[in-house]
Amino acid sequence: MTKLYRRLLAETAGTALLVIFGCGAVMVNQSHESALGLLGVAIAWASMVTVLIYTFGNISGTQINPAVTIALWSVGKMPSKEVLPHIVCQILGATIGSAILLWSLGHIGTLAATTTTLPVDRAFALEFAQSFLVMAVVMGAGVDERTPRGFAALGVGLAVGACVLFGGPLTSASMNPARSFGPALVGGTWEHHWLYWLAPITGMIAAAQLMTRIGRTDG
Repeated sequence: MTKLYRRLLAETAGTALLVIFGCGAVMVNQSHESALGLLGVAIAWASMVTVLIYTFGNISGTQINPAVTIALWSVGKMPSKEVLPHIVCQILGATIGSAILLWSLGHIGTLAATTTTLPVDRAFALEFAQSFLVMAVVMGAGVDERTPRGFAALGVGLAVGACVLFGGPLTSASMNPARSFGPALVGGTWEHHWLYWLAPITGMIAAAQLMTRIGRTDG
């Protein structure tokens, strides 16, 4: 089994698990009279991101997000030939995860599809800002070799949890095109779907570019 194959398999499995337990928490909250609450849902997302980074970080870096993959590529941290295979596997994983949720929990709500209660321009700005924050933490805690090992998982997980607490009721706090695509494909909810690709990708590219520039040690 080649290193690339192992990385792609890790990305597929990681994204599937993220959707199963992250989107699954949203669905359980919807079907059980808000038993988890917004805080519980945020903790579920934060915990899963943290656990998955610890699990697959040494194999694939646990990108599990097309926007992260593209942002890393934009600053030379991802080989061009691996970008598309990673994105395909992330989308595949998210779709598998959503299909498992549909089979196991039924068609609850919109299968945790990402939707917004804000006007589109404000929703875009919020998703951009949340994605920027998450990628800034990825760069500072994960990519920057001066940061002690082991901090990336906790830092990125906390950033995702904070974004879900703040933006969950407003834009569903996606920050991840694959996370949005899986439920949309399986559940058939495509409203403003373009937003959940464009805002995370541009937000994360902006963060990666900025963090690369301000983090340089060459003067």
